[in-house]
Amino acid sequence: MGNSTNETVFKEVMGNYPTGVTVVTTVDENGVPLGLTVNSFASVSLDPLLVLWSIDKRVSTYDIFTKTEKFAVHVLANDQSDICSLFASKGTDRFKNCDWKLSENNLPIIAGAAGVMQCKTFKTIEAGDHTILIGEIVDIQSESKEPLLYHKRKFGKIPEEFYI
Repeated sequence: MGNSTNETVFKEVMGNYPTGVTVVTTVDENGVPLGLTVNSFASVSLDPLLVLWSIDKRVSTYDIFTKTEKFAVHVLANDQSDICSLFASKGTDRFKNCDWKLSENNLPIIAGAAGVMQCKTFKTIEAGDHTILIGEIVDIQSESKEPLLYHKRKFGKIPEEFYI
């Protein structure tokens, strides 16, 4: 199989892998809030508490996110598909169009998320056309809400029949 065929099949397989949806936020050197939608998110360690996400090197905020010392990961609730779309869009003042506030850690926190993990950057790892950011959780909160899911380019929630 050629590389373009592999890439097409890879996208098909990964698109069929359901994930949760997160929005990652930080502030730039001037205190301006920044954020983007991320579905490449996973837990890493319990001791210390570590999570990871990856950022495409072509994203306009790449340098800010890879050089920041802190970021917040918002696990979106199943009623936040609008927030997911907002933070995935280009040319929009994302923070003007959502409810948010700065935390004690000086991180932008979006209201209504199922959970929020405020992190200090633990390590960054170059990985092809992305960089993996590992964060150590310094503050965590859960609202016990159902998560927003992403599968085959569509948003959804856990169906009732899933619960036994």
